[in-house]
Amino acid sequence: MSGGSEPLDNTGVHPERYELVRRMAKDAGLDVSALLGNPQALKRLRLDTYQGDDVGDYTLQDILLELEKPGRDPRSQFEAPRFRSDINSIADLRPGMQLEGTVSNVTAFGAFVDLGVHQDGLCHISELAERFVKDPSEVVRVGDRISVRVLAVDLQRKRISLSAKGVPNPTLCR
Repeated sequence: MSGGSEPLDNTGVHPERYELVRRMAKDAGLDVSALLGNPQALKRLRLDTYQGDDVGDYTLQDILLELEKPGRDPRSQFEAPRFRSDINSIADLRPGMQLEGTVSNVTAFGAFVDLGVHQDGLCHISELAERFVKDPSEVVRVGDRISVRVLAVDLQRKRISLSAKGVPNPTLCR
């Protein structure tokens, strides 16, 4: 929660570790808000003094990274897909349309792609690439932006069949 009285609420530090951070700040001779974003003070801390049965080196490193850059987003840069403004529902889709979407799930039989129509389409394993694909995760991952072509739309069953064959997708791990 932003703007509250607890400065750690504006960070990714879990509330169960607030007391540990308060101890770190006290050892550094600072209040918690002065410790946030202060890499010099953080470097002076002896991490081994904070390790215990419930706090290991990895947890401490994560806490330090968050204290150094509060509110950082650990995900890589995200660029949202460009959904077409003229396509709002599955009924607007037609075979042959080329669209951009986001891989929402990868299964043994293919990848589901969010096209912005409230119903994900399936890009079957046989339609993911020009080459034989044994495991869809060799080609796509959840969160990948992907361009696809609509193969078929079944309005009654609310199914969308997609293909990535013949559609440029330079960012995919092919």
